[in-house]
Amino acid sequence: MPEVFTKCEDVTDPVYGCAPDKRPIEELLRKGVINLDKPRGPTSHQVAAWVKDIMGSKTGHGGTLDPAVSGCLPVFLGTATRLADTLLLSNKEYVCLMRMHKHATKKDITALFSIFHGQLWQRPPVKSAVKRELRKRAVYKVEVLEIEENDVLFRIECEAGTYIRKYCHDFGLIIGTEAHMQELRRVKSGIFKEEENLITLQDLKDAYVFWKEAGEEKFLRRCIMPMEAAAGELPKVWIRDSAIDSMCHGADLAVPGVVKLEKFGKGKPVALLSLKGELVAVGKSLEATEDIMRAKKGFVVKADKVFMDPGTYPKMWKKAEESSEDAAKDEAGELNSPNGKIVDDEKSERDGESSS
Repeated sequence: MPEVFTKCEDVTDPVYGCAPDKRPIEELLRKGVINLDKPRGPTSHQVAAWVKDIMGSKTGHGGTLDPAVSGCLPVFLGTATRLADTLLLSNKEYVCLMRMHKHATKKDITALFSIFHGQLWQRPPVKSAVKRELRKRAVYKVEVLEIEENDVLFRIECEAGTYIRKYCHDFGLIIGTEAHMQELRRVKSGIFKEEENLITLQDLKDAYVFWKEAGEEKFLRRCIMPMEAAAGELPKVWIRDSAIDSMCHGADLAVPGVVKLEKFGKGKPVALLSLKGELVAVGKSLEATEDIMRAKKGFVVKADKVFMDPGTYPKMWKKAEESSEDAAKDEAGELNSPNGKIVDDEKSERDGESSS
């Protein structure tokens, strides 16, 4: 577990918002994500469209799988679709069946696998959705699971954008037998794993119909995870209740709104959470953790995408505008106003008179 640094103590008001796993099912349907077991045959886009037909809400998927590939395909619902691109750069893990065109000894095969990883140059296959330019991709780990005659079953963990079909082709050229990818299954995409809550289209359809016709929602809840799960790999910043609504109206996060945070550097993507664990926004850090812990004022995170509905928490920044006491303003999260700052017109006039 990442270390959490506490900047100040605060509590959340139970009257406003709710923990992600306690959301009403209707809200979960527009703020949820499904770890879907994509079958071989249809495209990722078609599978996402089928989920849309079942659920009746907007969908998007994170990380395209070729039609012939099966396995983990995260599908986002409603508001959560804006989180899909957070998975595009996440590491992936596959189980691949490679067929070699000629016989090679187990010793030669395992020896090549032991060195055929790290930073590799690849040119995408002819049938690919990207421009065929030479590029570098990282293969972090390869494990041989089984070798039977000319078939090799292996598990590979790699950087997003790595073409396993090309990996098999290059492997065959190096070992001198030629080879091709016979079958491929994705078993992990970011935090989504095959062994954790993987759902088939039939499971999803049955659960949805059972909820609609019988009013039983427990099966549907097993199929849909809160959207916060998709932000699991991002470093987190927990913020005050008083700072939330201003962020829902477009403000950036300032120091008075920070309660606790994980370790991250400047310019890194971060997830902003309420003290109940709700995803408020995703943004980019303007300062590193160490600087935020020392800071007394200033902006620390620029919000890029807001996921919480305005009005979920009270409009505390308006009270700050009407207050003339700096301490009261800080307590209300004054620097998290929609325009990024609070201006006291009378104070500005007095300062102008005294300086003249």
